[in-house]
Amino acid sequence: MAFFRTDLGIDLGTASILVYAKNKGIVLNEPSVVAIDQASGKFLAVGEEARKMLGRTPGNIIALRPMKDGVISDYQITERMLKYFINKAVGKSIFKPRVIICVPSGVTEVEKRAVLEASIHAGASKTFLIEEPIAAAIGAGVDITEPNGNMIVDIGGGTTDVAVISLGGIVISRSIKIAGDDCDEAIIRYIRKKHNVMIGERTAEDLKINIGTAFPREKDVFMEVRGRNLLTGLPKTITVSSDELLEAMEEPLYQIVETIHFVLERTPPELAADIGNKGILMTGGGALLHGMDKLITSKTKIEVNIADDPISAVAIGTGKALDWVDLMENDLVNSDSIGTNNY
Repeated sequence: MAFFRTDLGIDLGTASILVYAKNKGIVLNEPSVVAIDQASGKFLAVGEEARKMLGRTPGNIIALRPMKDGVISDYQITERMLKYFINKAVGKSIFKPRVIICVPSGVTEVEKRAVLEASIHAGASKTFLIEEPIAAAIGAGVDITEPNGNMIVDIGGGTTDVAVISLGGIVISRSIKIAGDDCDEAIIRYIRKKHNVMIGERTAEDLKINIGTAFPREKDVFMEVRGRNLLTGLPKTITVSSDELLEAMEEPLYQIVETIHFVLERTPPELAADIGNKGILMTGGGALLHGMDKLITSKTKIEVNIADDPISAVAIGTGKALDWVDLMENDLVNSDSIGTNNY
């Protein structure tokens, strides 16, 4: 039976969902967005197709993200979205897959239970949870079993996880609900305040990706965007500079750096020495923000290394953990331990 079953590792993120199938690698990478007809409750689109609808739907259709700050905000929609992605990844199979899902390091027992129940009801035979920093380290190729300190900074869409890992476990960690989405919101507020123009989430994200920076660039770069003039109510085109975005994102980026500083302050001296020698490993979509590594280095005086594939690192690590499920079954939080299979 194990031969026919496709086990899955799922990075259930606020901004996107990545699914890793055992022996196949990453088979799905789509935004965690769904479009629903409010009248019938029917799913109209999921993933990339639904993301294109954000801010552009008529009254009877809503496009929304059922995940917020790394945890489930709308249980029923998350369950249905998970079911869609699991079925898409597994295909036509009579065997239910075992699933490992990564969660932020600071989640509560209630939030863990919600993820486990949603996964079981979505079609998993058994579900395990793994913390994001552990999955990120595994996915980036770090040998977490050695008695050495490794510092992981995983900046996603809804949460930033900072952890020091040694001997296969987390020594100290902190998870804050400030990440990429908060940078987008900060850009929207800044453009509204400075230019009297309202822009949407997708436009703010495009600005962040294309010209956003966390550290002063050698040469300022510019991008034109269109929005709604708040004074006239008419469409307006403005030119935004990278220096403006640096100023716009200052607050959320400062809080991320402060969290890294907080964890470093509480790291045991021997592990802190290891981190000083090896540097900090950064993963997640936030690692791709221009100058983020330079900002952290300037504040901590520690070299920052970006994972080879920062966006996929957590999903790859979650998938690789599938090989260890049988060995780690007693150590992982799983659906049997809280009785979700009793429904």
